[in-house]
Amino acid sequence: MSKQENTASQNKMPIIPEELIVAPLKDMVIFPYMALPLFFTRDKVAKAVHQAMEESHIVALVAQRDSGTEDPTTEDLYGVATAAVIKQIVALPEGGIKVVVEGLSRVEIKEYTSKDAPFRAKVESVKEFQEKNIVMDALVQSVNALFKLSLSLGRPLPEDVMEMIEKIDNPARLADLIAVYLPLSVEESQGILETFDPLERLKKAFLHLNDEVKNLQVRSKIQEGVTREMGKGQKDYLLRQQMKAIQKELGEEDPQTAEINELREKIDSAEMPEEVLDAANKELDRLAKMNPASAEYTVSRTYIDYLVNMPWNVSTEDNLDIGRAEEILNEDHYDLEKIKERILEYLAVRKLKDDMHGPILCFTGPPGTGKTSLGKSIARAMGRKFIRISLGGMRDEAEIRGHRRTYVGALPGRIIQEIRRCGHNNPVFMLDEVDKMGQDFRGDPASALLEVLDPEQNFSFTDHYLDIPFDLTKVMFITTANITDPIPPALKDRMETIALSGYTEEEKEKIAFKYLIPKQKEENGLSGETLEFASPGVRKIINEYTREAGLRNLERSIAAICRKVAREMTQKGKNRKVIDEDAVGELLGPRKFFFEVAEEEDRVGVATGLAWTAAGGDIIFVEALKMKGKKELMLTGSLGEVMRESAMAALSYIRSNALALGIEEDFYGENDIHIHVPLGAIPKDGPSAGVTIATALVSLLTGRPARRDVAMTGEITLSGKVSPIGGVKTKVLAAKRAGVKTIMLPVRNAVDLEDVPESIRSELHFIFVETIDDVIKNALK
Repeated sequence: MSKQENTASQNKMPIIPEELIVAPLKDMVIFPYMALPLFFTRDKVAKAVHQAMEESHIVALVAQRDSGTEDPTTEDLYGVATAAVIKQIVALPEGGIKVVVEGLSRVEIKEYTSKDAPFRAKVESVKEFQEKNIVMDALVQSVNALFKLSLSLGRPLPEDVMEMIEKIDNPARLADLIAVYLPLSVEESQGILETFDPLERLKKAFLHLNDEVKNLQVRSKIQEGVTREMGKGQKDYLLRQQMKAIQKELGEEDPQTAEINELREKIDSAEMPEEVLDAANKELDRLAKMNPASAEYTVSRTYIDYLVNMPWNVSTEDNLDIGRAEEILNEDHYDLEKIKERILEYLAVRKLKDDMHGPILCFTGPPGTGKTSLGKSIARAMGRKFIRISLGGMRDEAEIRGHRRTYVGALPGRIIQEIRRCGHNNPVFMLDEVDKMGQDFRGDPASALLEVLDPEQNFSFTDHYLDIPFDLTKVMFITTANITDPIPPALKDRMETIALSGYTEEEKEKIAFKYLIPKQKEENGLSGETLEFASPGVRKIINEYTREAGLRNLERSIAAICRKVAREMTQKGKNRKVIDEDAVGELLGPRKFFFEVAEEEDRVGVATGLAWTAAGGDIIFVEALKMKGKKELMLTGSLGEVMRESAMAALSYIRSNALALGIEEDFYGENDIHIHVPLGAIPKDGPSAGVTIATALVSLLTGRPARRDVAMTGEITLSGKVSPIGGVKTKVLAAKRAGVKTIMLPVRNAVDLEDVPESIRSELHFIFVETIDDVIKNALK
């Protein structure tokens, strides 16, 4: 209720009747010369005011002793009231009335003539007498000064009221005005109303005003101290709270509050595990108390976003139709029977057991054999999402486990990031190039993968950023590698390795017609043309322009032909119909590869070997030379430590068995022996070249030429035994590509030929050897 002081001293004072209708008031006291609106909701009081308006326009307004009394009697009312003139009465729509009144004078209630509502009483106006003296003038000045001081400490008033205070010199009027604007109780205000002596009344007002000033001074000191100690964050919080209160009054919503409410709704609908839900709610409570402008607010907000958007219980439904899955795998990839069989086995078990753990498969093999693209095909066959990340060159452990949130710019590891982006907790997750990870001062990513790729541990994988376990058992992890040697043994032990060897000439031809040629015709704008590739032309590309285990160079060569045909069509108007052998030679230029073995002659001191590399199988030639010297063994050709040791072992065996091999016993006495493996810029290592080195040495020392069309592989021991080696299929395919007719393998490698296609085995002659004598018998003329 607003209060306004209005003086009518210049107006003629109405005559106050001896008997007035009395209207009781709750929680307030009306003073003379005070004009304000009053609201009456009690029917009896409203009727009393209406009746007073009809009779004399004047009513006696008196305060109740107890504001809680709804239906007061005359005993519940004070004995001194204020006679007020009724200016206006307005009926309110919601009930009750609004009455505008102006206080006229204090009146003493002498006697109630009617104690039933409406109350009537005989009243007597209080006449105020004052005499100007020095004390009163001094008191008036002190009150004025003190009142202004209270205003400066936090009680602002309208300008017209301030001007009025400065002009009032009447002590009675000044005391009443102070009582109106001081936060006094009903009893204190009534005490001032009942004090008829102006000087005494002013003294009481002065005492109340003095107490208020003291309270304001103490409050101001406290506020000043708090403000001085309050940091910027606390000030901002205080201002935000005030802003919230203002926005609430205006019916506007605080943006931060709206954001917090939105996050709370997301958390409630995210179907989180109980442990995660508790952490999210705790972090949200912290966020609600933060300053949105602070850096920590953004960190906390991002963290909650990750918790909300992680697929804790969101999975794609596996397509367990094994027949359909097999069709998709056959449609996307040619051959690769072992891998397809393993995927179908997984689906079969998954169909029988819902809660099985995802397998950890590792595809190994030369580049271009389809390891990466096979992951996409598996995901399509199973109806799952596909994720791929490359681990090549990764050296930071945080890429796997994430950064702790205490670091600036912290983020989860790639595992959690990709699963969140995928939106499902059971994708096919491919970790590409797992053999090319490194390590430095930032940690060892391979060690961090130990938990990720262990079905017995990854049910509670804890990323450093989330700091909450996430279940990875539903994820199907697939890793790829060219070679498994660089992979740490502990990590390799957690994976099921499936080797992809190179493709045969026939397989490459079929893949080219089924996949590569249609793809490149589409990409080069020839899909609508009648251009056809003839089988002889494709075989020429395979044999004379590519030498690889995979298919990348074959696809590049086909793409080059398609581009050249497209240029001929657009620039020269020439429209080729068939790509045969002549067209291949014309478009691709001179051949790049030759059948080294088939086109070479048998030579002394030169033996043909088989090697396995990260890019697939290959043939090598080991050359041996003898010269006058001081019993030195020279080894060149970028040979690794293991291969050097194989050469030493071969030489030691030959020296110890020289007579049996038909070699002079002191052949090493005044000679140097030089062993060289061509293509010296390419690093070579491994024990499987042992028998090839021994054969080249025996050929050199006996003068018997080595057969160039016989390739061999195997590790030699000091006793002359030939030990088994790995990569048999890859080496056999390399031998076939090079034109080799006969291959010598260790006896214990005979079982590995089952992996070699029958079409290749039928064209080659295999000799299984147990000792170096068996090798020499079949390799030398």
